[in-house]
Amino acid sequence: METMKAFAITTKSQSNELSLLDIPVPAIEKNEVLVRVKAIGVGIHDRWFTPADPVLPYVIGIEAAGEIVKIGESVTDFAIGDRVMFISGMQLKGGTWAEFASVNEDALINIPDNLQFVDAAAIPVAGTAALEGMKALKATPGDTVFIAGASGAIGTLAIQLAVARGYRVVSSASAQNHAYMLTLGAECVVDYRDADWANQVKQWMPRGVDAALAIQPGTGVTSMGIVKDGGKVVTISGDQFLAERQIIVEQITNHPETKKELSQLASEAASGQLRIVVEHVYPFEQGVEALKKVESRHVRGKIVLSM
Repeated sequence: METMKAFAITTKSQSNELSLLDIPVPAIEKNEVLVRVKAIGVGIHDRWFTPADPVLPYVIGIEAAGEIVKIGESVTDFAIGDRVMFISGMQLKGGTWAEFASVNEDALINIPDNLQFVDAAAIPVAGTAALEGMKALKATPGDTVFIAGASGAIGTLAIQLAVARGYRVVSSASAQNHAYMLTLGAECVVDYRDADWANQVKQWMPRGVDAALAIQPGTGVTSMGIVKDGGKVVTISGDQFLAERQIIVEQITNHPETKKELSQLASEAASGQLRIVVEHVYPFEQGVEALKKVESRHVRGKIVLSM
């Protein structure tokens, strides 16, 4: 039986500690492909996104990029050798933190020829969240948008997407990331640790911004205070809170067309129109260290594992 290296949880617990194991390469069904994983996007919830009753050991991870090495008999749109990126979460067969991953054909997106695997692996989850966030905002060119907690992978893309749509962006980040936010297109940046940050936003936009995109947990509530009456707060973290002053509160949802838009996002990254920021690339064997870095919530852009 062919085996592979994989990071997996061996017991369900409050910590879901990871182990680097040798486990069997997953078999594929007729509508699946086997991908040799080349790079893995590291996400803050990777160790927790598991089925309710997983078969242990369970391989973690939900996004990656790699090369197809085997295809199921019903697969028609992809071939052996294709370079693909994908989100494949909560699968009974396990996730992406492994040398090989079994992936449904419907989840696959072709990688443009001049986009590297490391950059491609940084796109699926953050790109999907940023695109869904733009949909939910329903803003129009010239509108002002506050992006809360914007220095991470989602915020890095969200600022660029908002600016490309003609929105005026104010964002929050720690002081060392302010110059970085401005290079992405933000007009104004505030430090969320500064007790006066909300007043600083109001100085920039006295009547309040038209809408806010709350990325980090807890930022939805704090964003309410700088949104104008009748504006909108869109939460990516899933925060639940009561609205006020006729402000609409909405969470992002999944739309079928977003996958096609994600493919366009990859093309824009390949051509240099969109900036993909990877703070650090860890070798696969340092996966635990990489995950702890992401769990600290102090990452500029994305952390990626490379095979």
